[in-house]
Amino acid sequence: MSPSIRATLFTLLLNIIGISTSIAQVSWTADNGNGTFTNPLFYDEFSDPDILRVSDDYYLAGTTMHSVPGLVILHSKDLVNWENISYCFDRFDFTEDRFSLKNHEEIYGQGVWAPCIRYANGQFYVYTNVNGKGLQCYTSKDIRGPWEHHNMKGNIYDLSVLFDDDGKIYAIHGYGEVKCTELEPNMSGPKDGTTRTIIPEGNGVGEGHHMYKINGMYYLISTDYRPNGRTLCSRSKSIWGPYETRVITADETYGYHAASLTQVPRGEKYRIGQDGTKFGLGPLDKDATACSNAHQGGIVQATDGTWWALLMQDFHSIGRTVCLMPITWEDGWPMVGLKGNFGRAPRTWFNPGTQMGRPSTGQSLEKPHAPYMRSDNFDSKTLGRVWQWNHNPDDRMWSLKGGRLRLNALPAEQLMWARNTLTQRVIGPKSTTTVELSVKGLKDGDVAGLGNINVPCSWIGVVKSGKALTLRCFEQLTNDTTDTEISLPKGKIWLRCIGDYDNDQAQYAYSTDGITFQTMGRMMPLSYQLISFQGSRHALFAFNIKGKNGGYADFDNFTVEEPLANRSCNIPFGKTFRIINLATGRPAVCDPHGLLYDTRAEDRSPRTQFQLIDRGAGMVSLKCVDGRYVKVYGEGLPGDVRFTTNPDEAEVFLWQDYLNQEFMLLSLRNHLYVGKSPTTGSPYSMDFKGSDPARRNGSVLKWEETEQ
Repeated sequence: MSPSIRATLFTLLLNIIGISTSIAQVSWTADNGNGTFTNPLFYDEFSDPDILRVSDDYYLAGTTMHSVPGLVILHSKDLVNWENISYCFDRFDFTEDRFSLKNHEEIYGQGVWAPCIRYANGQFYVYTNVNGKGLQCYTSKDIRGPWEHHNMKGNIYDLSVLFDDDGKIYAIHGYGEVKCTELEPNMSGPKDGTTRTIIPEGNGVGEGHHMYKINGMYYLISTDYRPNGRTLCSRSKSIWGPYETRVITADETYGYHAASLTQVPRGEKYRIGQDGTKFGLGPLDKDATACSNAHQGGIVQATDGTWWALLMQDFHSIGRTVCLMPITWEDGWPMVGLKGNFGRAPRTWFNPGTQMGRPSTGQSLEKPHAPYMRSDNFDSKTLGRVWQWNHNPDDRMWSLKGGRLRLNALPAEQLMWARNTLTQRVIGPKSTTTVELSVKGLKDGDVAGLGNINVPCSWIGVVKSGKALTLRCFEQLTNDTTDTEISLPKGKIWLRCIGDYDNDQAQYAYSTDGITFQTMGRMMPLSYQLISFQGSRHALFAFNIKGKNGGYADFDNFTVEEPLANRSCNIPFGKTFRIINLATGRPAVCDPHGLLYDTRAEDRSPRTQFQLIDRGAGMVSLKCVDGRYVKVYGEGLPGDVRFTTNPDEAEVFLWQDYLNQEFMLLSLRNHLYVGKSPTTGSPYSMDFKGSDPARRNGSVLKWEETEQ
């Protein structure tokens, strides 16, 4: 049977059992709709993921820092498609001013982080730290709540919790020197005198612990940052040790280098929200992995028996995202990746519960969907789950009224001190966010608009001084303010943020009719930073710069457009194209000598033109238009990538979508990638472990369509 007939029958089968071979998405979801997924699971921030499976349901808990509602929990049936179903609390129930952004007190970069979610005794437990308050636990018999709060106190953070078979409850915590502490069963606190060191300093073990008991063996997953990011597994027959440790993943960045970090001059005292600070952006090394690689997260066994890691990865100004990575057990170790390529993991892989993209249980796959509804017309009686307040809000000073969000202006000299600022995470890789603002309720000294809560921050908005209205764009990085007088006869203005987050830049724009937009200010560089420990966040705000309660701002029709969310056309089926190696800028050529090599940039001969054979579920074979098919002989070393005229002998690859027409070809035979060294002069080979952070080691390719 020819490959084309097999592909047709495979596609027909997928359609019969309910799997679309392509799906148009308006918001990012990892699910490709063909039995495969592409990382990240969410193209917005979700830090410190901890995964739990109860029966055939999966739950994911993550860090929310100073934002409320707090301690987010997502639910999934397949580990790929997720939905936000719960927060453990609506607001911090501590009375100090710092939790509510009052009297110049704040908890930026603090609050709740690195949660641990567990299920035992018929109820759910979520553990976390609150800075200055110690260990906290939230319990509920229903994952959707309501949740009961237990302030356990004690200096335990970045922890994992294990409910052992003997009924004892252990907390594992600490950096380098790993400790184990027994907890009281009523969640009143740690048991006095039970803390013991189980892994001494000097073993290269880090923090962010996740403890499991599997087949009688204790496994501790942790992350180290010295001198570079690595994820490790330590195992022992006793929870008290001794432990042996191995690295289970390192250097997997999916071609994303470490971000430029926000910097404040040494010796300069900086407070959050302080204008005039001389911010800087740190040096950018595109070849550096640093700590941006996949790290810190949990592992889980899926319902089909396979194992998976859900690890976070730094995606520049977006913040930390979550990636789903297959695990292969080798000699009793849960190695991230696939046989032949341990430590690395494909960006695109087959969904859990499938065999090569086909459901292994005979059931239909989940319909692809995003975890949040990001756009909001504010017609509901409650805010969408995607929204979070910046610190505790003053609930008397905001409302959903008449299909609009109303924010009353409270006194603040700057955006980062403005109470009742409503935020949601930016979504990558690119997105355009627009909101309609009514300024009819503004009073003297009021400022209202759309901003980016980050360090440094920025915003575009309307300032009212007396009866005059000024449109202002402010960028804290440069302490630059751009003003223009504006007339709004209908009292409305549309504000927009145009974000290119993969490239760490954004620009503001505005419109007085909702149709024609004009940019304002420069294309601003964005950064990741370790001050508030969050990525960029859209912010709807209203505050008064004259130290008094002002009027109000009404927001409506908040929309988020994601031009790259629809990936249905990213694989060039039915097209003729050249393959350009990003490392050299040179096209691949089917050499007459029988090897895949490269040629001059201007070469557009038939031997530089390729087509794909669709094998279904993202699997492809590569054909040169001269009639030869790419075939890999031997072990995939240089010179092994050659050709055959028999289509049934053609190599089968899984297409790795790197967006923007960039891709990699993963061999389903040895789980390595096709590439060409940019320095040695060797022909193409199939022995690359993966991409380097700058995508210039020769394994990342780009396709460009040609005319036959």
